[in-house]
Amino acid sequence: MRLSVIEDSGQDRFTIEISDDGRGMDEELKAKAVDPFFTTRKTRRIGLGLPLLKAAAEHCEGDMEIISAPGKGTTVRARFRHSHIDRAPLGNIIDTIINFIVGNPDVNFYFSHKIDGIEVTFDAQELREQLEDVPLNNPAVINWIKKYLTESYHEIRK
Repeated sequence: MRLSVIEDSGQDRFTIEISDDGRGMDEELKAKAVDPFFTTRKTRRIGLGLPLLKAAAEHCEGDMEIISAPGKGTTVRARFRHSHIDRAPLGNIIDTIINFIVGNPDVNFYFSHKIDGIEVTFDAQELREQLEDVPLNNPAVINWIKKYLTESYHEIRK
């Protein structure tokens, strides 16, 4: 799974891209995916994530696209006008990443946040290879990841 955030103030663009290597979607499923009353989940009958993301992007003079094919995975890309007054802030991305890793320590998660050409990255697979048998959700590892991301963001915002 990949999460990429790109902020380009020169182009006045804010892009969020989420990709996986899952089962993918055919054209019919891609069309249904933006319907708030459609979901493939069995626990609830409503799926609001993609419809809300699409509406938020369009409200901020942007768009959302789903790139997918059966057996090839899926990429969702949402673009916003960076300076739009109604664009919601990104929020606490560090805690979001930490919570994802704690709950999904075996997922090969790659994160990238580029702000005007300067980039912060995190690669769970690379870290897992260095740690060998120590799980990513080990408290000491989580503390290291949080410190690494915090210091990286501090550098990028200098």
